[in-house]
Amino acid sequence: MTRRGEYTAPFAGDGHGDGTEGGEPPPAGLPSARGRRREEQPQDPVEKARAICLRLLTGTARTRKQLAEALRKREIPEEAAEEVLSRFEEVGLIDDAAFAGAWVESRHHSRGLARRALARELRTKGVESSLIDEAVGQLDSEREEATARELVDRKLRATRGLDRDKRLRRLAGMLARKGYPEGLALRVVRQALEAEGEELEEFPDGV
Repeated sequence: MTRRGEYTAPFAGDGHGDGTEGGEPPPAGLPSARGRRREEQPQDPVEKARAICLRLLTGTARTRKQLAEALRKREIPEEAAEEVLSRFEEVGLIDDAAFAGAWVESRHHSRGLARRALARELRTKGVESSLIDEAVGQLDSEREEATARELVDRKLRATRGLDRDKRLRRLAGMLARKGYPEGLALRVVRQALEAEGEELEEFPDGV
């Protein structure tokens, strides 16, 4: 507490973000904090590309194509981008095969996506076809069908009260959107509805 009439000096840093006291401008010849931050940013294209990639890879894996597109948007010269991306691959910071494998496992477990949908997602991320085939090969037909049955079981109750054709189309359509083949989707849905006592003799062969 100060007495009336007493003067209290401002704390250091009470300025406007430039580290000076009382909001006074920095002495002549001394750059402001903003200017110092600009000076600290890498100016060499390779160093700049490296900093961008490291920042993007913090906390999440990315494919080489995703990083290349990010560098292109930031107008990094192609030669500098190629040098950094190749080096990152050499040391394992970029690994499209590992990315694809982890993506398949995660998306199948969390979203129930089938091989076809997973392959489509990996293509949009720039993963090579051979790596996609290897990654989706983790899911065999038995596991894919088991997941399809789980998905149908979760949605089955919500379709009760609808006529049988509509139930079939809605459930099979849900599986189709997740990448399951039509034949598998129809078979799984038919079996689930049959277990509930639905009459299936007149069910259509298509969705």
